[in-house]
Amino acid sequence: MDQPLESVRTNSRIVAEYRARTAGSAALAKEARGLLPSGIAHDGRHIEPYGIYVARAEGPRKWDVDGNGYVDYFGGHGALLLGHRHPEVMRAVEAALGAGTHFGANHPGEIKWAAAIRRLAPFAERLRFTSSGTEATLMAVRLARAFSGRSTLVRFKGHFHGWHDHMTSGYASHFDGTPTAGVLDGIPAKVRLLEAGDEAGLEAAFAEERDIGAAIIEPTGASFGQVPVRPTFVQALRRVTERHGALLILDEVVTGFRVSRGGAAMAFGVTPDLVSYAKIAAGGLPGGVVAGRADILDRLDFAAMARAGQEKIQHPGTFNANPVSAAAGVTTLGIIAEGEANARADAAAAQLREALNEVFAETRCGWAAYGTSSGFHVFLNAAGRPIDPRHFDAEGIAGGELKRQPERLAGRLRLALLLNGVDVNGRIGGFVSATHGAGEVAETAAAFRRAILMLRAEGEMA
Repeated sequence: MDQPLESVRTNSRIVAEYRARTAGSAALAKEARGLLPSGIAHDGRHIEPYGIYVARAEGPRKWDVDGNGYVDYFGGHGALLLGHRHPEVMRAVEAALGAGTHFGANHPGEIKWAAAIRRLAPFAERLRFTSSGTEATLMAVRLARAFSGRSTLVRFKGHFHGWHDHMTSGYASHFDGTPTAGVLDGIPAKVRLLEAGDEAGLEAAFAEERDIGAAIIEPTGASFGQVPVRPTFVQALRRVTERHGALLILDEVVTGFRVSRGGAAMAFGVTPDLVSYAKIAAGGLPGGVVAGRADILDRLDFAAMARAGQEKIQHPGTFNANPVSAAAGVTTLGIIAEGEANARADAAAAQLREALNEVFAETRCGWAAYGTSSGFHVFLNAAGRPIDPRHFDAEGIAGGELKRQPERLAGRLRLALLLNGVDVNGRIGGFVSATHGAGEVAETAAAFRRAILMLRAEGEMA
């Protein structure tokens, strides 16, 4: 059971100052712990002694209930490439709300939404809407098994594909394939966990196992490139799956419409059989998509399955293609298609990574910033490697080490950054939007510099 907030004692000046500046958040956190497990609604929002409670947001920034402002790198968990409250998206959402939140019927917006996705990802011959990315990957796996007639799924260690039963082992724990809490033994038994980037291991797995129906991968690597994967490996995976009659599922819940207008598939020149989208696809509102080959998506089609004399996959869902989410998605994808949002976000992220590495080099803290596209990660170097942050190569370090952030140090760093006006995620990284610019980059670099001084003053780092 979580300890009452007021009973937690610490000698940390960082924690004491954080508490002093966030009294409103502390009061809400205390109330929340009586209603929600750990007082939160998403594991990624867990932080000790408690997280901030946000009252409003605009562009690249947000403000908590105590009036403190932050440069935001959570980015709606990656959903807000255009930043908070983009005016065109807000107008579209307001208009949709004026017409109604739910019709329990088909509506014109879902057709426009599907067309907007196909415009950017023309390989998406058919699409089915869901309410989240987890649901999209779940349906992709079910479609792949029904279509292929095979039951084994290839996954890659550390890659996240939602929280449903087939995806829990091998993401953050249970790398031996044993089931996590609440998951039946037989489910992970039908999952083959491999090392991303190991082409020889990939070839061997498909040669040994004849029952592989599909492989699923985060195309830029685990956690949006925290453990990077080269495009050449994704291309090799495409060749291997084709040769063995298996399907390739690209999980583009994060990378879709961010790595490029058409996502990683278009950027890497890889045509998947199935792809899952969410986050940016729904314009920052709840929504997901599974898309791909028409003959595979036919497994959801009443007439097609009746003609084939086969069982149709059932797929209800109260909020599938919700009209308000559709309006946000159509508008967001249109802005991405016709503008330079991707290029602006990528450029700001590159500037941020460079600025952070200058800070890390000057302070000799042993850290390094790296990342993919419009994202960044900070390697806290728990093993104390001798590294030059200006020339850091994440591909030369094992995935387990890249993900193994020292828990206490990472937690105190996040609090110190919040005290200096920056909010990063628990992996010590985040998402950069098209609204982040030189000002936010400079503020963030300064915040990291001050945070390092604060941590050294407390003896948390050398």
